[in-house]
Order: sequence, then C-alpha cells, then structure tokens
Amino acid sequence: MVNIISVTKDTVWIGANDRRIALFENLFPLADGVSYNSYLLTDGQTALFDTCDIAVSEQYFENLRAALGDRKLDYLIILHMEPDHCSQIATVAALHPELTLVGNAKTFTMLNQFFPETAGLKRIEVKEGDTLAIGTHTLHFVMAPMVHWPEAMFAYDDATKTLFSADAFGTFGAVDGSIFADEIDFERRYLDEARRYYANIVGKYGMQVQAVLKKAAGLSIETICPLHGPVWRGGNIAWFLDKYDKWSKYEPEDDGIVVIYGSLYGHTASAAAAVAAKLRANTAREVRVYDVSETHSSYLVGEIWRCGTVVLCSPTYNNGIYLPMHALLHDLEALGLKNRRFALAENGTWAPAAGKLMREELAKLKDCVVLEETLTIRSALHAADEERVEAFAKAVLGMQ
Repeated sequence: MVNIISVTKDTVWIGANDRRIALFENLFPLADGVSYNSYLLTDGQTALFDTCDIAVSEQYFENLRAALGDRKLDYLIILHMEPDHCSQIATVAALHPELTLVGNAKTFTMLNQFFPETAGLKRIEVKEGDTLAIGTHTLHFVMAPMVHWPEAMFAYDDATKTLFSADAFGTFGAVDGSIFADEIDFERRYLDEARRYYANIVGKYGMQVQAVLKKAAGLSIETICPLHGPVWRGGNIAWFLDKYDKWSKYEPEDDGIVVIYGSLYGHTASAAAAVAAKLRANTAREVRVYDVSETHSSYLVGEIWRCGTVVLCSPTYNNGIYLPMHALLHDLEALGLKNRRFALAENGTWAPAAGKLMREELAKLKDCVVLEETLTIRSALHAADEERVEAFAKAVLGMQ
C-alpha cells in the first residue's frame, strides 16, 4: 500500500521502514529496525532526494510512482552515496532515463565505482554555495565532508526553509505512524538511539560536524529532513541541534556514571555491583551498570557519550585485558572520545595487570582523566574489603 506523507509545501516523504533488519552496517544491533527516508519535491520541475536500501525497494518504488503520478522525474539529487541510500540509483535511472543526476565531484567518483552503467546519464556537478532552481523552490548546496563520508552534502530549500541533511540528525529505529519528531515523545522513544547512532556512526568526526553546525547556524531552518528517523520542525530543532553540538564537542550530556565490567565467573561482576552500590549511596547522580560481554559495544559507546564518568572493571586475561573490554577500549580510541573521567578496577588471582594495561589504552585518548587509584581485587571481594570499596567510590565521586 502507498505510504506518502506531506512534509512541507510541495515536498513529500516517500521512504520506508525495515523492521526485519538485525544489524545496521552488519555491525550495530537494531531492536526496532530503521527507516530509510527519501523525499520528492514537485514544483515546476521534480526533484528526488536520494533513494533507499534494497531491502525496502518495493515499498519505495510504489511510493515514488504514486507521488510522481504522470509527472516525469527531472532530478535525482544524491546527498549521500552510502548503499543504504544509493542502492536504487541505477534502477531509478533506468525507469526515468530523462533525469539529471545532481552531486559533487566526490559523489560522481563513487557513483562510477558503484554504478558504471550510469556513466552516460546527464549530470550536474555542484560545489559549496551552488544553487538549483526547481520552479519556485531554489536549492542551495552545502558541503558536509566526513559527516560521515567524504562526499556527503546537504541541500537547503529557501522557499520552505527546509534542510535535507543526508545522514546528519538521524537515528536508529523505524518511524511509527507519524514521521515528525514533535508528534512523538522523541526523548523517551528515540534519544538513546539517536545518541548511539551519532556516537558510533559519526562520532569520530566531531570537528567536521562542528564545521557543518556553523554553516547551519547561518541558515534560517524550519524543517530538517534526515535520511534516517523522524523529521524535525519548529522549536524542537534547537533542542536537537544542542544535542549535536554537545556530542560533536565530546562534552558529556549529563553527570551520570556508567560502570562497565567484564567477568568470567561472577567475581568481577560482584565487585562492580558493590562499587555501584557505594556510588549510589554517596551521590544523587544516576549510576548505570553494564556487562561488557552481554551488552553490545555500540550501546556502551552511546552511554559513554552521554555521561561524564566511566568506571571500568576488568579481570586479567592471558596477562592482558579481558577481550570484550579490550575491544571496547579500541572502539573508544577509534571514535576519538575526549573529555571523560575514568576510574579502573582490576581483578587477578595471581598477577592482576588489567588496570595498568587499561590505563595505557586510555592514555591514547585526548583530554581524558584517569583516577590515580586502581581498585585491585584478588580473586574476589570480601567483607574485609568494604572500606577499600567505599574509599574507591568516594574517590570516583571526587573526580568531578
């Protein structure tokens, strides 16, 4: 069945949801699927903004046919060449050979790599500040390199003050009924997934996101149309832009504490629970506890992006760091995390070394502080260790 939703004057959403997908980019778990957004502008001419993932192509083309009616498709504007948005470019071009492809130089380099069969199609190559008139709507192109691919760009419609933002300002999760963030409880329904999406997909490119936010500040924006997740409009835009500003500056979103542990047989898990209990007893700040083996690292990265203080508890394994914990530390380095406070606890029956090794890994992060004291556990904690745990928790709280 056709599912088309009006977004702004002359512009409709023709996207689709994939609720069957298990892993985004074959990496990140999706408990509630994902949306693939595409938009069609119909005025004096018609312009399609991106396509979709092959998994939802049937619904997508049903929507596109209905939205176009008997109109021809004049332009396909390629904001992002990642396959979950570009997979249907060749099919759209085959159905509408009269169209003109619009992209930047890097767009067309990638297009030739993915779809050499499109080489003969008409093309318009745009750069920063170029415009394209679609009847009464004029599109202004804003380059957004490395947010999060080098060819990414935005298009701004001056008639409706709409920013088509490619993968920026998106989120994991299918859209339910309404596609508008102001018609749902976004903070409850999507915020954690938006943060997880940002931190894992775009997090490494904070400097580039800051550059794009400065460009966006120079535009009068009333609507933001991302390629994943709800559409933003009205006063809620400023709230979400503030989130992006914090995330891209690597600033903690709140003063929460996250305790992440690895445990082979439960002793380090018990120690982590004891530390969390002492933290809760001594502060009103939120404390959350996660098992690094049970919780996918993308969720842990999202939580670390949210909060200011991180407690890592790891057993020593083969004279090294417990493998899932080591993988998490590698992710944090790869994503360029900054401006966090860490505290370390280690366990070892005969030669505890995880604390020293985690400290060495954390030294690779910029502008992070690691508590000098390490809580060392010899096999298991006992009642005699309660004072040490209490002192460790108070030292963690004193880091702020």
